[in-house]
Amino acid sequence: MAPIRRVATIQWHIKELAIEENHSTACNYIRQAAADGAELAVLPEYHLSGWVPNDPLWGEQAGEAAKYLANYQALAKELKICIVPGTIIEKQAGPNEASLFYNTAYFISNDGSILGSYRKKNIWHPERPHLTSSAGERHEAVDTPIGRVGMLICWDLAFPEAFRELIADGADIVIIPTFWTPTDASPESLQHNPNSEALFLSSTITSRCYENTCGIIFVNAAGPKEHFLGMSQVTLPIVGPVSKMGTEEGVCVVDMDLGLLDIAERNYKVRQDIGKEDWHYVYRHSSLR
Repeated sequence: MAPIRRVATIQWHIKELAIEENHSTACNYIRQAAADGAELAVLPEYHLSGWVPNDPLWGEQAGEAAKYLANYQALAKELKICIVPGTIIEKQAGPNEASLFYNTAYFISNDGSILGSYRKKNIWHPERPHLTSSAGERHEAVDTPIGRVGMLICWDLAFPEAFRELIADGADIVIIPTFWTPTDASPESLQHNPNSEALFLSSTITSRCYENTCGIIFVNAAGPKEHFLGMSQVTLPIVGPVSKMGTEEGVCVVDMDLGLLDIAERNYKVRQDIGKEDWHYVYRHSSLR
């Protein structure tokens, strides 16, 4: 595996329920990333329709997920670029004819094939009436042209256990599509610190890199700063963020030096310790025993 990987974070102001416009914007940005030599392009969570689950059209558009996934596969093959198309809301029939909605991230290889997928496990509290969790399914890494990769989604970032499972499965890079806003903090929290959520992200992303000797590609939605955080970034241990966007729309292409992961592991020996039979913090979900 080459130690340098060229990757692109893509963020923009996602327009609610404007699925064709958002898809076109995404494709244009992916083309820009490919022209700049990116091997991988990552989009935000909810990038096709935004987050408006109480609108009936949102549920209808979720039923079109397969078409847009196929479009991204064709684009990946055409441009010879890997794509993580943020997340795509998928609609499935549930019990008693009720619809279930899953928030799913896919890793599409540079030949158009799907190498892996992940359904959001840790559902943010306002999402729980609308989305179904992947619950007891394992967090699993996949081999890709840029290395061994794990995927998480948004609020999964808050759970160290998710990273530990991916690292135990050999992940070097963790990709996190996100729709994280300043107002995810409660009014009580914002009274103490109006930038509470930005502090959460900046401190947690860097900490996860250090404590797991992994790289993180974090991609968020962007737009007016009173409603959006942006902050899409590529972060590594030792150096922290090697790229970090503000709230602007656009593409950021950066070289990701995976050699830093080896330096961090030689220094901290985190993977070595969690791989031992007598590791102090053996953790398993009870349903996976």
